[in-house]
Amino acid sequence: MRSISGYTLVELVVAMVIAAVLAAIAIPAYSNYVLQSHRTDAKTALLDLASLEERYFSVNNTYTAVATNVGYTAFPQTVGSGYYQVSVAVTAPSTGTLATYTLTATAIGYQTKDTTCSWLSLTNAGVQTSSDTVNNSCWH
Repeated sequence: MRSISGYTLVELVVAMVIAAVLAAIAIPAYSNYVLQSHRTDAKTALLDLASLEERYFSVNNTYTAVATNVGYTAFPQTVGSGYYQVSVAVTAPSTGTLATYTLTATAIGYQTKDTTCSWLSLTNAGVQTSSDTVNNSCWH
């Protein structure tokens, strides 16, 4: 008598179910890590723009919202790999107050799926805020 070797239909179905469960867990986790890694573009752009604003301030004694003054073509400007746009808001000095700026990176395109951190912001005082007002985890 000859024995036939191979897999039964039940064994194949069980293997497919196991693979489907693993994929259902792994794919969303991977997508979340990808979105988190794209936040680096926003943080880098904001810190770079802050240094350009400070350099401009050291020469002109004021901040600027004019993109060409800090080496950009226009605001809002798409930065990094195209997942964020940065913009600048400047308040001019007045009697008793100093000039300030607020830099904001807003998610665009695929990155809008990152609902926890849809925007990040940085001020001239170094205050880092984000759309995650509970934990402010976007900057970590």
